[in-house]
Amino acid sequence: MNLMFHTGNQIIDIILTLLFLILLTYPILGGFSWFIGVFCYRFIFRYRQKKWDDIPIEIEPFVTIMVPAHNEEVVIENTIEYLMTELNYENYEVLVTDDGSTDDTPNILARLMEKYDKLRVIRIEKNKGKAHAFDIGVGFAKGELILSNDADTVPEPGALNRYINYFIRQYSTNIAAVTANMDVQNRSRLITKSQTVEFSSIVGIIKRTQKGVFGGLYAYSGANTMYRKDALVDVGLFRQDRATEDISIAWDHQMDGWLSLFAPQIMFFMEVPETMRMLYRQRRRWAKGGMEVWLTNFKKVFLHPFKNIGRTIMYLDQSLSILWSFCFWIFTAWFIGLFFYFLSMGNYERIYHMFTMAFVFVIFEMISGFFQLAAALLADDGGRKLKYMFFAPLYMLFYWMMNALTIVTTFIPAIKTILGHGSGTWKSPERSKKHAKDTSENDLIKELH
Repeated sequence: MNLMFHTGNQIIDIILTLLFLILLTYPILGGFSWFIGVFCYRFIFRYRQKKWDDIPIEIEPFVTIMVPAHNEEVVIENTIEYLMTELNYENYEVLVTDDGSTDDTPNILARLMEKYDKLRVIRIEKNKGKAHAFDIGVGFAKGELILSNDADTVPEPGALNRYINYFIRQYSTNIAAVTANMDVQNRSRLITKSQTVEFSSIVGIIKRTQKGVFGGLYAYSGANTMYRKDALVDVGLFRQDRATEDISIAWDHQMDGWLSLFAPQIMFFMEVPETMRMLYRQRRRWAKGGMEVWLTNFKKVFLHPFKNIGRTIMYLDQSLSILWSFCFWIFTAWFIGLFFYFLSMGNYERIYHMFTMAFVFVIFEMISGFFQLAAALLADDGGRKLKYMFFAPLYMLFYWMMNALTIVTTFIPAIKTILGHGSGTWKSPERSKKHAKDTSENDLIKELH
């Protein structure tokens, strides 16, 4: 056997060679797999919605739009105003669960309640997290269908009608949730434009592949998903000690036999982090939540791998992603160590060889990522996002490294959560009031229409 490492111990050499092959091949094979998956979704997936029925007002199902909020004074008023005036739907309410806000959010909500009869507010005195606020809200929701809507998120005007279309079909009795297609609202900076590319890749290809090929979803879009209330109650509502309630509830639903769907034609717009610090905090929370789900469901998947083969493949893919993240930083540290060692020895030929191999590796990663992103941007939103391909290199090189870092750094905290030491409290993103003025309500409405 021709091994790539020669440490003097054959077992260690075999392990290092296998880990290095995973480092090289996983992103490349994954990129091409997602590329193929979008075609499977388009031509094979049986639940793809092709026809939209206009639902008469007199038979519209009642919908509760639930907005969990904590210190959202910068964005909450624009969001509520939009939800009250711009949706092409009549039979709904907006229920805000104010989770211990200490800023001006309660005063803004009190003023808006006097203006809109459809607005109700539940005040929770102590911040216990988004999942807790949502669980409290379920008990007060009048609708049997509940649309989660983050305080910095707005759906397109026709979203409710399109959501309802999924729940009125013959096969809909077992649908637990329908999750929509996300887009970036604040695109004024390089970092936010890069996330436009990223979300198109995640939503445009990965969720299509997960649903169309594997028959399940790794996560809902927590910022805008419509749930069946009975399905939430059936799995015990949201887990309040988890970092990401949307990933956790998606696995709980599907593990319990419920059907979860992705609706790429339903668009919603959300604000994304505008600084590196905010972005890292967000991705660290996502990584921790994914790790918690991976640990929670290990036994169920391991004991019954063939009960749902698609779910098992998704779990295997997540396992490889976690392993790849550790491999990436282990071999990166090794690379840096060898560089300084050969530099101290004056062995510039080996340094040249190292950087040549690293360059080839990056090129292959870029090619696979290009195919993935190109297919995603073509499939998503009628190809209107192709102009953002310019920002693809930043996504492929930087975000992959950040995601790998967050997985490694949240591994131990996720284990602590599973052992009963987790907390679901939240801290709202840092937002500037200047940005709130720049992204005016009129500009947003114009873009949505």
